Amino acid sequence: MKVLVTVKEVAEADDDFAIEGTDIAESDLEYDLNEWDDYAVEAAVQLAEAGVADEVVTVTVGPERAEETIRMALAKGADRAVRVWDDALGSGFPDVASKVDLFEAVVDEEEPDLILGGVQAADTGFGATGVALAERIGFEHAAVVNHLDVDADAGVAHVHRELEGGVEELTDVDLPAVLTVQTGLNEPRYASLRGIRQAQRKEIAATDLSDLGLTDADVESALTITEMYEPESESDAEIIEGDAGESASRLAEVLREKGVSA
Repeated sequence: MKVLVTVKEVAEADDDFAIEGTDIAESDLEYDLNEWDDYAVEAAVQLAEAGVADEVVTVTVGPERAEETIRMALAKGADRAVRVWDDALGSGFPDVASKVDLFEAVVDEEEPDLILGGVQAADTGFGATGVALAERIGFEHAAVVNHLDVDADAGVAHVHRELEGGVEELTDVDLPAVLTVQTGLNEPRYASLRGIRQAQRKEIAATDLSDLGLTDADVESALTITEMYEPESESDAEIIEGDAGESASRLAEVLREKGVSA
């Protein structure tokens, strides 16, 4: 059984950052593997270690810089990786439909039995790509999975889902399927030094639109970022510092200023 894991490099801004145009200054950003995708990688590697999966392939959409992130997945046990990028993707903000177009083309080539991914991305928080991909390629799907047991011989995944209001669901999903996983599914491992060294020798296939039989028009996004700004704070907070006497004195002063009396 082949498992395809969709992973994303997400950006995290420093506490103090500058805005340049419609983006955060590159110098104020740090990149890392999306937290939820890390759980998906761990689930796939555990399936391989249990003899359920024969191959684990990761796929990401990102520039050459993203190879550093995807090598983390390789260091943790994925067998190989596919990185999709094209200049046409760098000129805008890819929407869900554009990403689904790309992943659909990769699925056509890889023909996986199971697709795993994080339930959402830490930067956009859309939480829609996995479900939309399943709908496009005609796979069954389940979202917010926090327990997974795959019976490859029976062609079914027994999943446990965490729903709103504290409701939990145990259901079976026929393979091939797309599952988006929640934190808590497992405990993602740290990449060992041996794994990091081995990852340097594993294949990352750099792929562009033409390789996938797509054109610029196929991934044209319907989303355009028109403005980037820091939201205004609704109120100013004051942190009162000092010893107990000083803090109490300042607190009393603030209460009097606000018209609060005993």
